[in-house]
Amino acid sequence: MLYINGQWREATGEPFASTNPATEQTVWQGNAASSDDVKTAFQSAAAAQPAWQAKPEQDRAALLRRFAELVQANKEELAKAISDEVGKPLWDALTEVGATAAKANVTIDAYDRRRDREEVSLPGRTGRTAYRPLGVVSVFGPFNFPLHIANGQIMPALLAGNAVVFKPSELTPHVAQRTVELWEEAGLPPGVLNFLPGGVSTGQAILQQPELRGLFFTGSRSTGIKLRHALAEQLEVLLALELGGNNPLVVHQPQDIPKAVETIIQSAYLTSGQRCTCVRRLIVTGDSQELLESLVASAAQLSVGLPSDIPEPFLGPLVHATAVNRVRDEQRRLVKFGAVTLLEAKRQSSSRALVSPGIVDVTNCSQRTDDEIFGPLLQVIRVSDLAAAIQEANATQFGLAAGILCDRREDFERFRCQVNAGLINWNLPTTGASGRLPFGGIGQSGNYRPAGYHAIDFCQSAIAELEAAPHAEDQA
Repeated sequence: MLYINGQWREATGEPFASTNPATEQTVWQGNAASSDDVKTAFQSAAAAQPAWQAKPEQDRAALLRRFAELVQANKEELAKAISDEVGKPLWDALTEVGATAAKANVTIDAYDRRRDREEVSLPGRTGRTAYRPLGVVSVFGPFNFPLHIANGQIMPALLAGNAVVFKPSELTPHVAQRTVELWEEAGLPPGVLNFLPGGVSTGQAILQQPELRGLFFTGSRSTGIKLRHALAEQLEVLLALELGGNNPLVVHQPQDIPKAVETIIQSAYLTSGQRCTCVRRLIVTGDSQELLESLVASAAQLSVGLPSDIPEPFLGPLVHATAVNRVRDEQRRLVKFGAVTLLEAKRQSSSRALVSPGIVDVTNCSQRTDDEIFGPLLQVIRVSDLAAAIQEANATQFGLAAGILCDRREDFERFRCQVNAGLINWNLPTTGASGRLPFGGIGQSGNYRPAGYHAIDFCQSAIAELEAAPHAEDQA
């Protein structure tokens, strides 16, 4: 099913389906949106957008709050949908639902920063900055947070007065469809939000629409580069990218080893390593034997299982069995070139999509790569001191998240000033991002369009207005 101009109907593209990674059973099936479907959706959005923009801002904000109320009221069902389609344990899926419900008030607060026109007194005239929606924008959602990240961009886009064409990941159309049903129930006018399930061909058709004015994408670096190339001559389209990272966590001689280990576990293995803020590289200074022994012992005790298991596991399945293959293949490749296995990532017998956490010491590996391995595989790099640790942390094309565990503030200040990352944490898991701060990276992790609290900035354009009062005789 797709949703265009307030109506649900069958799409006319190629059939496809999503599956439960734990059981490999079909969760959703239907057709992809065809190029004709995409064209119709954009025409609908373009027709509906001016009236939506003209609505009072408080009316648009009220609709966001109503959507958030419906998300909260349906939290158990939504968590089950996320678990079924992504593989998250229910406890993890529920945190995503809660973050989505909270996003409405955060978005409204961020928008309020722009609500009052910024006036400047000038000789004989008045200047001000006003803000105008882009028009029709498209959100390409990721699979790992199909509810939270997609709506973290849909909400500010709608609040700013844009109409939205939403294409979720082809792996999570079920969660996306249920999301749009809640927007419909909240009272969103027809045409303001349109839902187009599909894969590459649907995305390519979206890029070709003349009404497109903004494209917001969260996903892989390779796809982000393709999008940038495709839009190279469409200067009227604002492109906002969040492309993941090869995130470092420096451990610089903290006194509290158990706390440091707990922070590393949360950073590396939350959501089975399928968060773009997860640590991929653990950089330890000086004598690290006690820390690493404790880390390996703790990681080996983490529960790995199906979302239906009682008690619920800490690590659930990856999004599909192929993702497990990539984790295992990279582990073998690193060992082939000199890495030492501290804890082997093993496929589990209960599901082809289940893999236990892995730790490999790559200090003497001759062929490390700077790729994002989206799963529970942690690479350890041993260095002599903080200077070497910072140098190692910056040895990446990416720049999303980075963290340091240390006791002295001066060490953190040195790290904060020198590390290249858009999210920097001290003595906290790198996976603990705040919705009231910007969310985005530098380097190959994005294009300087941070989401989170600052998503409202790429949903609007700043307009300069100058005016002079008419002379008295002109008013007679």
